Amino acid sequence: MEVHVIEPILNEMIFGAKTRTHLLHQAVVMQLANRRTGSAATKSKGFVSGGGKKPWRQKGTGRARAGSIRSPIWVGGGTVFGPQPRDYSYRMPRTARREALLSALSLKKRESKLIVVDKLELEQAKTKLMVQALAELKVVSALLVIPQADAKIERSARNLPNVKVLRVDGLNVYDLLRYEHLILTEQALKILQEKLPV
Repeated sequence: MEVHVIEPILNEMIFGAKTRTHLLHQAVVMQLANRRTGSAATKSKGFVSGGGKKPWRQKGTGRARAGSIRSPIWVGGGTVFGPQPRDYSYRMPRTARREALLSALSLKKRESKLIVVDKLELEQAKTKLMVQALAELKVVSALLVIPQADAKIERSARNLPNVKVLRVDGLNVYDLLRYEHLILTEQALKILQEKLPV
């Protein structure tokens, strides 16, 4: 499969924006927080089995007073202030998310890590074909952005650890920073430049 690199006219509002490292950091932290399941849980003394009866009477035994064998200071007792299931997700303001994305795209352009190809079509879903196409571009680690779903491309890249395929709608800061090169098809670039300035 032949891949032709082109040099299209890039929108300076998108690919010439100032790099705002604090927004890039916030966007990555937000994405990682939103991935967390938040399912870690421990049992407090009210949820540990046993301990319904007072182990001994309050006074007269010479021992410290105790009301339950499941007290946190007893072996097998409950946990104090342990983690409980919670939702870690949050959202940055829309303008901040947009600026972070523009910063990441501009960074790729500034570092000469942006590659635009006329099209990306595979005859069949074969990892070998994808490896050959990337070798032509002299790329090892890449984020491929395509205009719409393409099963052949997605299946050809899924076994490559340093390659990820995204549709334009799924473009995000974390993946832009994670992979060394950004490869856009001409059609994907057109859609991106139409959508982002809004």
